[in-house]
Amino acid sequence: MIDAALIKECADPSLKPPIVEQFVMAAGSADPLAVTVKSGGRLILVQKATSADEAMAIVRQYTGQAVVRVGLTQFPAGVGVKEPADLKEDLVDACQNLRKGTAMFAKVLRIVAKWYGNPTSKDVFPQIFEDAVYAWKTGEFEGVSVFQAEDPSGALANQEEPRADKSEADTVDAGAPLQTEEEPSDEKKIGSAGIRVDLSRIGGQQ
Repeated sequence: MIDAALIKECADPSLKPPIVEQFVMAAGSADPLAVTVKSGGRLILVQKATSADEAMAIVRQYTGQAVVRVGLTQFPAGVGVKEPADLKEDLVDACQNLRKGTAMFAKVLRIVAKWYGNPTSKDVFPQIFEDAVYAWKTGEFEGVSVFQAEDPSGALANQEEPRADKSEADTVDAGAPLQTEEEPSDEKKIGSAGIRVDLSRIGGQQ
């Protein structure tokens, strides 16, 4: 769990502390020196850094050749940088990383909220948050490169804290739209689906 004092001192003020904490839990790392490297969607195993210098050496080695995420917020190291040599050590400083990461995540949230039509209902914020976390991890939302995209600006309304402890019922609820793909649609008769199962059982016995 991220320290509340660190959130208060370093996080972007446009995000409420519970949202910052949830963001770091969902998309970040507990280790300020954590470096994650992916190439072609595959994770590249790198040595665990034990100092800021080691972490920065790994970051500089892979930036420009692979997707490099670093620090508490797993900030995208190459954003806004032309040369690996331009990368600064504040990436592995807990406070600076949290400051940069939460400011960037707030922008991603605004991009997602704008796509939703900037709804004012509190019920919609958890979905916006979830989409923003996914966009943070992938770097894209609806075909837009979120880290390079222009900031829509504006305040983030109705920041409802996403539920950290989801019960099984909540999880099923959240996944309901996906589950409908497995269920027979209106075009398929439910009875016919059942008959297919029965026939296969009979076939197995013969």
